[in-house]
Amino acid sequence: MKKISIALAATAISLNATAQMKDLKYPQTRKDNTVDNYFGTPVPDPYRWLEDDRSTETAAWVKAENQVTDAYLAQIPFRDAIKKRLEQLWNYERISAPFTQGDFTYYYKNNGLQNQSVLYRKGKDGKEEVFLDPNTFSKDGTTSLSSVTFNKKGDLASYMISEGGSDWGKIIIIDAITKKQLGTIENVKFSGMAWYGSEGFYYSTYDKPEGSLLSAKTDQHKLYFHKLGTEQKDDTVIFGDSEKNRYVGGYITEDHRYLVVTAANSTYGNKLYIKDLSKPGNIFTTVVNDYNSSTGVIDSKGTTLYLRTDYKAPNNRVVTVDAAHPQQENWKDLIPETENVLSITDGGGYLFATYMKDAISVVKQFDYSGKLIREISLPGIGTASGFGGKHEEKTLYYSFTNYVTPGNIYAFDPKTGKSTLYQKPKIGFNSEDYTSEQVFYTSKDGTKVPMIITYKKGLKRDGKNPTMLYGYGGFNVSLTPAFSISNAVWLENGGVYAVPNLRGGGEYGRKWHDAGTKLQKQNVFDDFIAAAEYLISNNYTSSDYLAIRGGSNGGLLVGACMAQRPELFKVALPAVGVMDMLRYQKFTAGAGWAYDYGTADDNKEMFDYLKGYSPVQSLKKGTHYPATLVTTGDHDDRVVPAHSFKFAATLQECQGGSAPVLIRIETNAGHGAGKSIAQTIAELTDVQAFTLFNMGIKL
Repeated sequence: MKKISIALAATAISLNATAQMKDLKYPQTRKDNTVDNYFGTPVPDPYRWLEDDRSTETAAWVKAENQVTDAYLAQIPFRDAIKKRLEQLWNYERISAPFTQGDFTYYYKNNGLQNQSVLYRKGKDGKEEVFLDPNTFSKDGTTSLSSVTFNKKGDLASYMISEGGSDWGKIIIIDAITKKQLGTIENVKFSGMAWYGSEGFYYSTYDKPEGSLLSAKTDQHKLYFHKLGTEQKDDTVIFGDSEKNRYVGGYITEDHRYLVVTAANSTYGNKLYIKDLSKPGNIFTTVVNDYNSSTGVIDSKGTTLYLRTDYKAPNNRVVTVDAAHPQQENWKDLIPETENVLSITDGGGYLFATYMKDAISVVKQFDYSGKLIREISLPGIGTASGFGGKHEEKTLYYSFTNYVTPGNIYAFDPKTGKSTLYQKPKIGFNSEDYTSEQVFYTSKDGTKVPMIITYKKGLKRDGKNPTMLYGYGGFNVSLTPAFSISNAVWLENGGVYAVPNLRGGGEYGRKWHDAGTKLQKQNVFDDFIAAAEYLISNNYTSSDYLAIRGGSNGGLLVGACMAQRPELFKVALPAVGVMDMLRYQKFTAGAGWAYDYGTADDNKEMFDYLKGYSPVQSLKKGTHYPATLVTTGDHDDRVVPAHSFKFAATLQECQGGSAPVLIRIETNAGHGAGKSIAQTIAELTDVQAFTLFNMGIKL
């Protein structure tokens, strides 16, 4: 199939989306008389009933909305062409970096359009065999392999599966040599698996909630130890029974001497504890006793602990301390804080410090005394990740990517510093035809914000280029350059793809993150709006050709910005968004997001602030809103689909213009992780087709 070409002729549109919109009839969404009272202020919530994900009425509403959406999307003449091109580009072999466990070398491989990647292995004889194939877990490919861990010998393994995209999963224990199943652990959520010898492993979960497993509140996480050969009901609570924490994690240092436990009540900040497993009956030692910083154990050598922390170092540093007295006052800098944000990995007997410089990777190699060995020469400007491995590894691996370069995997010799190309994907996309540029624009309050803009070389800045502005801006998450098949198709069709690094993210450390939280959340929206204005004023695009997109916290971003500046955007694409800011904390683990958002229950000031930008409460009847396609999954138990349901129903009620307001609800899908390739391609097809169609573009 030839690449699709765009005829950018706004005056020569064969099918007019606005004209067809006149015949679009939305389902009648019942309104009730629910009213909440916050600090003396009544707040109607007429679509509260949509929060009940188990009701037949909600199911009927979902079916009716999907029927309207499906009918609308089916009329787009170039929808199939976009899907075919996505499938064509996606259909290439992908192989992960290898890792060794026991006598086997393991790696993931996908032949192109397999719904889930398959875990393979090779023994000493070099013969390849399938170890785990998630495509056999379910008929429709919606059961995914979340993670796999092995014991130190490599003869035992446990793997976690997720059904329909839910955060709730199941752990299956196997003999790694024969693949014989040895046991299962049910109803596990937000968990790692840390083996201790061949005795068993540590894992985390919540008590099974009453009511809906997909929406009921979960707020007391516990760390358990499962002893091999015993029943789950006999598992021992190791941490979290007496002290309530929303997130508890446990892992073991590579030497198997220390059990490390992190405990948190929000998505930022944690307490930290260690237990010396070499001393039977030993109790936990407190390393950090408050939630005011983020700290983790990187490694241990003897009784020396190596920690990564942002305590008194907003951009992170590496410190050492003796495990006998591990409190903060005894920490000593090993790799001091710099002006750039640090993340750290270890492998091959070295520490690898990856710094973000304006969202671009710079990697430095240190020994365990803190001596700089070298700055690693990367293949280009973009994102490098990896370098992790066991102490004895002779070869480490890392990936490198940017917005126009598919992820290549490199083998790295930590002794010589030499990188060798290990895996280059054979994909039918010509990266040489495209370019990315980084600009710095000024936000409303004068803050300089970086943005990377990607497009085909020779782009005419005539204000008529279809442009996708993507953002997140929260939870210390950094948006660094990475290749995407979906974006490749968008670029091939003459599109511009722009990603600003908004406040609330982690690109410039804790101060940048905090500048987009709680009573400063509006900074994030202002940054995003200023990015749109920059693209328009510099003629990359205009409001008639500008779409905004984001997922989860980024869905909130899209919802808030389209409510505040509806005239600025032609298309809005909020995915799995947090749309009701007054009630987000009442579902699943939502209360843990309070560090970023605050809650409406905190005080009147916080309530007023949240209500002022909450997408569900901000929409005004009669306003001309952009063409909107809301996307969510019926099994999303991270950001429950009720957020999207209520937002879509409210927006359909309030829309004063002729632009369509649709919601696409994927069945057997969650927040995004583990989604099958078929589901992913179908959704991306609809997003791009809807966007271009409503910009008046024909392909």
